[in-house]
Amino acid sequence: MVQMASLKPVFCLGLYLSVWISTKADSTSPKAENVRWVSLDFKTILVWTTPPSSHTYTVLYSWNDNDWLESPDCIRLSESECDLTNKLESYDRSVSADIKTEPASMDYDYDQDELPHTYSPTFNPYKYSNISAVEFTVAAVDKSRVRVNITDPLTSIHKSGKQLSIRDVFRNDLKYKISYWKSGSTGKRDTISDSSIAEVPELDPGTGYCFMVAAYIPSRPRSSQYGAWSRQQCTDGDLTELSVGAWVGVVFSLLAGTVIIITVIVVCCKQRTKHSHTSSSQHI
Repeated sequence: MVQMASLKPVFCLGLYLSVWISTKADSTSPKAENVRWVSLDFKTILVWTTPPSSHTYTVLYSWNDNDWLESPDCIRLSESECDLTNKLESYDRSVSADIKTEPASMDYDYDQDELPHTYSPTFNPYKYSNISAVEFTVAAVDKSRVRVNITDPLTSIHKSGKQLSIRDVFRNDLKYKISYWKSGSTGKRDTISDSSIAEVPELDPGTGYCFMVAAYIPSRPRSSQYGAWSRQQCTDGDLTELSVGAWVGVVFSLLAGTVIIITVIVVCCKQRTKHSHTSSSQHI
């Protein structure tokens, strides 16, 4: 009985040390920090920072903060990012993510609720995904008008085997803002187009102009209404960029002129040759 009593403090000490070690281990498990969403043209990646360790990270996501789903590509990650693009097909809904820290070895059952968790801010791709700079061309309609042809950027969303453009996603919400100014001037004018083809009228004939274009979604929050601005394109006041029809006319005229010149040269050469033969015959 005395022997059992003497072992009791040892047992209690061992139990205390075990609990302390377990608690200490949990408290030193690195949690994900600085969690944020990075999204461009609906390619949406969750990124975070962590101190160096042997721990891994599993990402869960939810549309309503209740039903949490695992992304197969984001289980026991050693890196600190997770691409959730293919899981966000409902791109006009707000999504949340939970980053769970896990020990490198899972040899025994862990209580999942006791593992460190870090929750992301909610994110709605339709409202906040950044939009790339567009490509466009400028073609003259007449001396005072140009046509701006804009190529809708492609997104990372695929449906039925088709890669969607931002026009496919935003539909009537998508507009384009065109800024233009006289070459060498700082006074800008803007026009908004509902489509990817726009005419800019009332330009001064014989004057060079510069143009820039950006996607514009006025239904979004103010901070994310504009896509990235394009590179500027400028026209020459004397040699304004011609439309396709005008270029066809120019090429046709050049070809016709070339054919006429060649024909005249050939005819002249034949006449000279014939005249030479006639002179020779008379001389004989």
